[in-house]
Amino acid sequence: MNITRAPGQAPKYQRLAADLRRRIAVGEWQGAIALPVEAELEAQYGVARNTVRLAVDVLVNEGLLIRVQGKGTFLKDHHSVLDHHAYRSATVLRPTDSLAAPSEVYAEEAQAAGRKLTADFEMLIVRARTDIAERIGIRPGEAVVLRRMLRFMDSEPWSIEESHYPAGLAAGTPLMNPEPVRGGDEVVLAAIGRTEIGAVDQLAARMPGPEEAQWFQAGPGVPLMVQTRATYDGRGPVRAIETRYSGDRSRLLYGLGNLAARVPGAR
Repeated sequence: MNITRAPGQAPKYQRLAADLRRRIAVGEWQGAIALPVEAELEAQYGVARNTVRLAVDVLVNEGLLIRVQGKGTFLKDHHSVLDHHAYRSATVLRPTDSLAAPSEVYAEEAQAAGRKLTADFEMLIVRARTDIAERIGIRPGEAVVLRRMLRFMDSEPWSIEESHYPAGLAAGTPLMNPEPVRGGDEVVLAAIGRTEIGAVDQLAARMPGPEEAQWFQAGPGVPLMVQTRATYDGRGPVRAIETRYSGDRSRLLYGLGNLAARVPGAR
């Protein structure tokens, strides 16, 4: 295949990157295998080595490829991509069902994927950010209880989940304890009569800050996927949950409506 540039076309390296992306998508290369060396790609496409390097740079920044010093350029092993049910529609709703993903969902998904789920936990008292304060109906700067879960899949950083509670709601409950609650915070909320019955999600992508990039150990150019969920019961806002995922490791799934007739095994 020879790549030449016609008037009005994208630069050669971008068109080469597009074709390499296509070949990856159709499964020409699979698993964590090495790509052809630069000289081979030069010959295949009839372009200069610098064009090949620029094209590969594009796919490295997109998280499709990874460079290993002294060994070559490899296809990113997408075994690490995990589907997470951000909301699963139940066929039969129970009074205690919560629209916030129960903690058990993560364990079930990890087990189904043959992955080992571990987590670190911490509880903090912090000042509410403006966006969080708006979601839970308090003034910016007011104290909130932040319960943070750092999740790992097979020891690989996977997600940072932060639940923000108004201090008045959390006071005197196990939400103030510096350890996770067995069965998840939903158990505590149900026990105090604050079962979440509605939620609004906001999904956004942004680049990680320095500390986030260090924790996720993501490659250059890999964005974060940020899910911010405000939950409610019949009395008003309950909590705001912000979960950050590395964009190359997660897909969020939502089940809406009655899914009883869906294809068995479908995600």
